[in-house]
Amino acid sequence: MAQLIVRNLDEAIKRKLQRRAARHGRSMEEEVRDILRDAVKDRGRRRGGFGSEAVKLFRGIGLEKPIPELRGYPVKPVKFD
Repeated sequence: MAQLIVRNLDEAIKRKLQRRAARHGRSMEEEVRDILRDAVKDRGRRRGGFGSEAVKLFRGIGLEKPIPELRGYPVKPVKFD
């Protein structure tokens, strides 16, 4: 098994980890292992690009017509008068 040493951990974070571990009935070390396991867990789905994720986020909000695709349009600089 690998070991990991975390230096310069704020006391406030350490106290929160201790309280969280106590709530779950385990040691702080086991709590940190569980947090790390969850952080790197493969969720089984690939994330799409920004556009695909935005479409999923706003699906079903009742837009009357589709938002036009802007790909291929020339970019025009803003004019300040």
